[in-house]
Amino acid sequence: QLYQLRGRVGRSKLRAYAQLTIHPRKPLTPNAEKRLRVLQSLDSLGAGFSLASHDLDLRGAGNLLGEEQSGHIKEVGFELYQHMLEEAVATLRDEDVAEEGEADWSPQISAGTAVLIPETYVADLQLRLGLYRQLSAITDEAELDGFAAELIDRFGRLPLEIESLLKIMAVKIHCKIAGIEKLDAGPKGAVITFRNNTFRNPAGLVGQLQEWGRIANLRPDHKLVIKRDWAQDSARLNGCLMLARHLAHLATQQ
Repeated sequence: QLYQLRGRVGRSKLRAYAQLTIHPRKPLTPNAEKRLRVLQSLDSLGAGFSLASHDLDLRGAGNLLGEEQSGHIKEVGFELYQHMLEEAVATLRDEDVAEEGEADWSPQISAGTAVLIPETYVADLQLRLGLYRQLSAITDEAELDGFAAELIDRFGRLPLEIESLLKIMAVKIHCKIAGIEKLDAGPKGAVITFRNNTFRNPAGLVGQLQEWGRIANLRPDHKLVIKRDWAQDSARLNGCLMLARHLAHLATQQ
């Protein structure tokens, strides 16, 4: 921030100065003193890059592809994430995306597990992006099984991250059939949001709720709450898959 301020002082032909003070009873931290020493030493062209490099060494690079800074890129892959982001921006701008949205909407699945194609499994970036693209176009579990078999044939045994990714994609396939717009799963169960707050087979859903009893509840805001013990990631993914598959079957019944 100090460097940004320094860059904005004295941009015209007139010489300018900036004086910054600190509280006498609040000493600077060691990292702050290091930053000031680096700032003082940089006075040449291209100094901004050097300052950024020093700052990176001091505070670390962070989790560039993590949920905190980049949302759920790991879950869907960069290309599909970019496509979803473009759709969301278009929606916020009130553009006419109804025709495309009805056909291409994608359920949002949040299960708190790492889902990606690891670099250690597929080293080439372009190849990984191609696999993400291929995966995003899959519309049924048979194709998904074929995709998994292809990965094993080309790259070897599937790591845990890809197994989780394939399960998440299977959940998405069934969620789309069931008309589930969002599924948030955690250690104590799941919350389901139906698209347009409607379910294709309401009578069947009511009957299913009665059968489930205390473990399920349809809230006044039309969200379906399922109470389960899913402390382990594997149990959560398997539970989500069974739940989505069951609701998809229920939605297609007359």
